[in-house]
Amino acid sequence: MEFEAVIGLEIHAQMSTKTKMFCGCDNDSFDKEPNINACPVCMGFPGQLPVVNEEAVKKGIKAALALNCEIQLHSKFDRKNYFYPDNPKGFQISQYDEPVSKNGFIEVGGVRVGITRLHLEDDAGKLTHVRDGSLVDFNRAGTPLMEIVSEPDMHNAQEASAYAREIQKIVRYVGSSDADMEKGMMRFDASVSIRPKGEKKLYPRAEIKNLNSFKMLENAIDYEIARQIRAWEDGNPVKSPITMGWNDEKKETYFMRDKEESDDYRYFPEPDLPMLVLDEEMVTEIKKSLPELPSVKRKKYTEDFGVSEDEARILSDDPVMADYFERVVEICEDPKKAASFITTILIAKLKEDLIDISSQKISPEMIGELIKLVNSNVISNNTAKGEVFDEMYKNGTSPSQIVEEKGLKQVSDTSEIERVCNEVMAENPDPVADVKAGKEKAMAFLVGQVMKKSKGKANPQMVNDVLKKLIV
Repeated sequence: MEFEAVIGLEIHAQMSTKTKMFCGCDNDSFDKEPNINACPVCMGFPGQLPVVNEEAVKKGIKAALALNCEIQLHSKFDRKNYFYPDNPKGFQISQYDEPVSKNGFIEVGGVRVGITRLHLEDDAGKLTHVRDGSLVDFNRAGTPLMEIVSEPDMHNAQEASAYAREIQKIVRYVGSSDADMEKGMMRFDASVSIRPKGEKKLYPRAEIKNLNSFKMLENAIDYEIARQIRAWEDGNPVKSPITMGWNDEKKETYFMRDKEESDDYRYFPEPDLPMLVLDEEMVTEIKKSLPELPSVKRKKYTEDFGVSEDEARILSDDPVMADYFERVVEICEDPKKAASFITTILIAKLKEDLIDISSQKISPEMIGELIKLVNSNVISNNTAKGEVFDEMYKNGTSPSQIVEEKGLKQVSDTSEIERVCNEVMAENPDPVADVKAGKEKAMAFLVGQVMKKSKGKANPQMVNDVLKKLIV
């Protein structure tokens, strides 16, 4: 029997606000001393009243609009009740049946993935398990989250990973979340089930909790699909929804508990918060402020700029990189060369030094100027990508200054190039004879010798033309 996997994702993304969801505590707790960003409100002390973070609501709306969701002008917060050591209130303030948005979608790699809803909630704290027990850090308690719930529209780990990567790009583009998984700002719960191929029925699922990297997401889904197929073939398929964990060392899922359903959480409207009522004009203004999204940029780069799909993907992955690239194109008016310089030379340096585009010294104006020097035959492409670029990257010096100070201007004087070509031909009679016999490799050798003798300064196209004219 052939099987088909059915996959849905819940993506939790920390919103990039200054303060927490319902109190004034600092929202940046990464690498901070435990339990210093906590107050009576986020710790759930008796008598303390939450207040909704307006900026978090606006950023949630912005992300929802970018995901093609319908914004609900009236929504509410609910108490999701559960007891766990890192949950100081004994409940989570979330949204259940009346979320701030619903019915969205995105398309990734030709697959349309429906989005059930994007809702707002606060986070729990963090448990660190040690030999003699567990330590609790409440710095994250109350952190504002967007939970993005997909429809079960994906059918393999690669589709799920591509969807998750696209969500990360989108929330970064609109400024709703930094979505930095190394800082715990984004994590996934993957629901996986299988069914005989051709069936449309949904069978009981296993939800794999707290996956915090794309590789972990892919590995966990692949393993769980294979595990469920083996179980089905052994006559022991998943009979009711279950919750699974992921052991990254053993690269396998493990049973945690039967899956809680909505009744288990005893949802009821949050009594300390009023209905969330949005102004339609505000929603319209947020929609107008949406930037060009990564999918639109990829299409523009390939169709309008003529760059390759790989280059378009790399350049559109990050909004800062995309802005940098577009500024370079605006200056040099050569998108293909701009894409080539950035993706092959600049990004290689950034990866080598483990820094991002904002932390290096070469401005878009400098790259644009460098490309214009190449296109106007002031310097060769090799000189630009080598000596000039290295100096720009090291010291932040303008390319024109480097070319002037180091005497790197390309020789385009016909008489001077003819002189060097004649010398090279005299020194290499055999390759000259090979060229006359129609051997193209010999011509490439002679051009290389001229470039070497001119210390790379001769215009290579002119060298080629002059040699053809001289070798008759």
